[in-house]
Amino acid sequence: MALLPILRYPDPRLHTRAKPVARVDAGIRKLAADMAETMYAAPGIGLAATQVNVHQRLLVLDISDDRSQLQIFINPEILSREGECEGEEGCLSVPGIYETVKRSERVKVRALDRDGKPFEIDADGMLAVCLQHEIDHLDGKVFVEYLSKLKLGRIKAKLAKQARITA
Repeated sequence: MALLPILRYPDPRLHTRAKPVARVDAGIRKLAADMAETMYAAPGIGLAATQVNVHQRLLVLDISDDRSQLQIFINPEILSREGECEGEEGCLSVPGIYETVKRSERVKVRALDRDGKPFEIDADGMLAVCLQHEIDHLDGKVFVEYLSKLKLGRIKAKLAKQARITA
């Protein structure tokens, strides 16, 4: 397994819409394993392939406290949404930034597992938020883009300053 470089906002590649995975094979399973290793090392609870500059519809997440419940979603799609909730979100592609975002409280998602078998999941709470956040990445959207233009401008300025300091 290998650690993959994570794209940082406002990298334009983060706005690329991911294409469906045509075939679940050893290459996709290796990518999922590498993404999981990268997510855990970052550390994070979710990672979409778009964030590692692979534009295929694949995401991994693990919201367990002990990192024992890795979930892999290939070609995920949201079938239904219910309710509304607000919560603080962060992102491995926007390090150090945490902002309140409105999301659906519950979602039903259809996807393929690591073996290419279809499944559906009804998610609420943190799992629902994470799925929406990561699927947004696959659609070319980053969570900070839900914020006001003023907040987004401040975040871009802060990230540019961080980049100058670490360069």
